[in-house]
Amino acid sequence: MTVTALPEPALPADLNPILAEACRAASTAARHAWSALDRQARAEEVRMGADGTPTMRIDELVEDAIVAVAEAHRINVLSEEVGFLDHGSARTLVVDPLDGSANAAAGVPLSCFSGALVADGTPVEALTCWLETGRSISARAGVPVTYRTSGRTALAGSALSMLRPKVGARGDTTGVWTALSGRAGRVRILSTSCLESMLVADGSIDAFADPGSDTHRLVDLIAAQLIVPAAGGHVCDAFGRDLDFSHDLTRRYSGVVAASRDLAEEIGALITATI
Repeated sequence: MTVTALPEPALPADLNPILAEACRAASTAARHAWSALDRQARAEEVRMGADGTPTMRIDELVEDAIVAVAEAHRINVLSEEVGFLDHGSARTLVVDPLDGSANAAAGVPLSCFSGALVADGTPVEALTCWLETGRSISARAGVPVTYRTSGRTALAGSALSMLRPKVGARGDTTGVWTALSGRAGRVRILSTSCLESMLVADGSIDAFADPGSDTHRLVDLIAAQLIVPAAGGHVCDAFGRDLDFSHDLTRRYSGVVAASRDLAEEIGALITATI
């Protein structure tokens, strides 16, 4: 990955300035990590995050830059590593600072910034930006968007992206993963849920799913909750749990992000029937 050749985030002119500044800060911090630190240093585990998973050095650098933006605007933050920071605001920046951390640490160019502004518990604007390309997608509640999902309504023959098979809270998901991949036409594992949700929204792929491992947190799905439905798609938990705003990052979900409600429900039904 040639850091000097990476483009700046391509952000819409009318994007909320807090989201825009947070994204640019994340991009700058990631660039610094890629240029100044080697792979081992980027991947160094520096502490345990608020979500119960280890925080890598590159995670910390990117998140610190975003938190500084939020503090300057006196807005609350809910983030994967630091948890909830209360600045006494009615608004909260809910952010996955560096989705695809393992990719970013290794130099695999598949990572992104993803965040949403939440006002009184309701997401009002969201942005996801693919850091290595600058490609971004955003949505504001109640405002039409120009992008569309593929519109696919059935799993058969679809382009499906998934988390890898793993042993999760409900057991081994290998059987579910195999069942889903057996119906799909093409399967990918990109290891960055927010980016994969973005690709569903703009029609690049048909669906993305956690095949029952309960890996996702709110920060993984909140931007997609605005962006994907705006494009005609659907976001849900495979087991029917509500994706409500909460400060508790230990709450987990098996997210399904699909080009249509019918496709999301078919994927969810197969997961629940197979796990």
